[in-house]
Amino acid sequence: MVRKRTAEASNPADPASMGRIKQLRMVAGMLRERNPRALPLVALAGVGVAAVVIVIGWVVGLLYAFIPLGILLGLMAAMLLFGRFATSAQYAAIEGQPGAAAAVLQSLRGGFTTTPAIAANRNMDVVHRTVGKPGVILVGEGSPTRLPSLLAAEKRRISRIASQIPIYDFQVGDGEGQLPIRELNKKIMKLPKNIKGQSVAELNFRLNALPQQLQMPKGPQPRTARMPRPPRPRIR
Repeated sequence: MVRKRTAEASNPADPASMGRIKQLRMVAGMLRERNPRALPLVALAGVGVAAVVIVIGWVVGLLYAFIPLGILLGLMAAMLLFGRFATSAQYAAIEGQPGAAAAVLQSLRGGFTTTPAIAANRNMDVVHRTVGKPGVILVGEGSPTRLPSLLAAEKRRISRIASQIPIYDFQVGDGEGQLPIRELNKKIMKLPKNIKGQSVAELNFRLNALPQQLQMPKGPQPRTARMPRPPRPRIR
């Protein structure tokens, strides 16, 4: 019994298995560390909206009817602002880390299917693939000088089995011509819907049959050498 309790205490709780209140507390703690002004601003927004609505009710002579409405709208405003601050904090937490783009892609909603690290090289430049209604979306992480060749090679491979499907490619990072990680989700969601749901599933099935293209370093390789596996994305 003692060993079991010790093991449970040593393992941090999984956010997916936590209750709603515990999740909010965890996010609030993260916000407090990264942006000390966030929580006061959230509280100020909620109280301010509620106060304005209640004052309007007092002016029009419907104070008691506007009090619950003001409280409800104040809570909605506070939660909306809290969500925005939380999203910014999450992007700041993963920005610059390997696999950050894959983490964002795997959180997309709307029928997207993401396959991380379909292509990589010895410098750990990585290409991820997402399939959805816009078509095929390739997202590269790494050097802006090395990624174009990886992306071009992957586009050629996909075009052989899906020549009529639109293929989009983006580079994520802080380099010239690259897309900041916090803008990736918005960029993808603005893409036009070119194919339907059933076609998306069929396309994804065909693409999954393609072997992954992991480039080996040039020159003679020692027998014990192995291609390093790209790190798994970390979602916080």
